[in-house]
Amino acid sequence: MPRKLRTFQTSLGFYDLAVAVPSMKAALEAWGAGSNLFHQGFAKETSDPDVLAVTMLKPGVVLKRPAGSSGRFAEHAELPSDIRSGEGGAKREKRRLKPAKKIGEREARKAAVAFEKEQERQKAQRRREEAAREKERERREKATAKAQSALDAAERQHADKAESIRSGIEALEKQAQVEEDRWEKERERLRAALRKARE
Repeated sequence: MPRKLRTFQTSLGFYDLAVAVPSMKAALEAWGAGSNLFHQGFAKETSDPDVLAVTMLKPGVVLKRPAGSSGRFAEHAELPSDIRSGEGGAKREKRRLKPAKKIGEREARKAAVAFEKEQERQKAQRRREEAAREKERERREKATAKAQSALDAAERQHADKAESIRSGIEALEKQAQVEEDRWEKERERLRAALRKARE
């Protein structure tokens, strides 16, 4: 059995907001409020039949109208007329609204069922989005692990080659030193022979 919907109202910035939800907590979540506006006196439950009628048609949807006006709530409301026109303190137009019909028990139940369906649809959508994020995270982790493995292998290969080159350099340096020592002895022997021949 779906919970009965109640209509809550607050003002936020340039707009008055209204929403039909089962609880104050759900209203605060729908408005994206970071604090409890009800305890602070900035939000209230409303029994205005015009507001009830329009919010019950779109349960769970935040409806708005220009702040301080008596216009009808809608999903997309315009800015207050005195702000749009830049007239400052200009008087707002008073529009006559048709009185809304009283919401009956049947319409309230229908709105509550619609709200529950919308909540389930949103939960399913969040689950799908979470699954897609999880899949993307796993893909990134797999790609990261593969790239890290390739980097580690390349670093090991480089270290092996560098060590082989260093060993080759050391061996060549030893050969060069042996050759220098041999040459030094050979040169001394040949110089001695040259000196002896000149005597």
